[in-house]
Amino acid sequence: MDAMHTSDDGHAPQGPAGANTQARGAYAAGRARKAVIVQTATELFGSTGFHSVSMLDVAAACGISRAGLLHHFPSKELLLTAVLAERDAADEALFRWSNADDADGRPWLARLVELVEFNATRPELIRLFAVLSAEATAPQHPAHDYFVGRYQGTRRGGRDAFRRAQQAGVLAAGADPERLAIELIALMDGLQVQWLLEPERVDMAATIRGWLDGVLTAPLPSSASMPSPSEQRTP
Repeated sequence: MDAMHTSDDGHAPQGPAGANTQARGAYAAGRARKAVIVQTATELFGSTGFHSVSMLDVAAACGISRAGLLHHFPSKELLLTAVLAERDAADEALFRWSNADDADGRPWLARLVELVEFNATRPELIRLFAVLSAEATAPQHPAHDYFVGRYQGTRRGGRDAFRRAQQAGVLAAGADPERLAIELIALMDGLQVQWLLEPERVDMAATIRGWLDGVLTAPLPSSASMPSPSEQRTP
């Protein structure tokens, strides 16, 4: 019987199973590296802004070469897109439930307060949002369209929630849902800046909850009365 064929380096060649295992390992390592890069970029963009950070800065902070960084993210704009997508993915987990579960808008507003509480555990993301949203007011900024769309979506969500509250009779008489949505976003943005400056003196969630108590005629539901993120249904 012929001897087993060996490769030039003296090792037996890998079969399909070995090659698949190696490929899965490389894929997992690549995903882990990308996650580290996105987290590092989040911190850098949030501390000094998008324009002040170079790809070389990100690579150095990650302990890799610029070429290694460009292998995962060929441009700084694509890296920014990944950073913003990561932020959105964490936020959206709290808002995945059917409108049928939210007859009067209060569950949506309660989830928003929960999101604010959650964000207080992620100061790097609050800082990122505060810095980039200000930078992105310039039409030529690569995140300009993203923030325009994000604010439009949040205003629409708030307006619709207040309209449901109005139709259900749990919104203060004479209140305008569109105006309330704009005020709510302005309150959230202003609180984020104040919290970043003095986190020990500013309670974002409590302030927003108090404001909502002033415009609603029924209390917000508690977390226990709503489905957990793992139980929520995708619309």
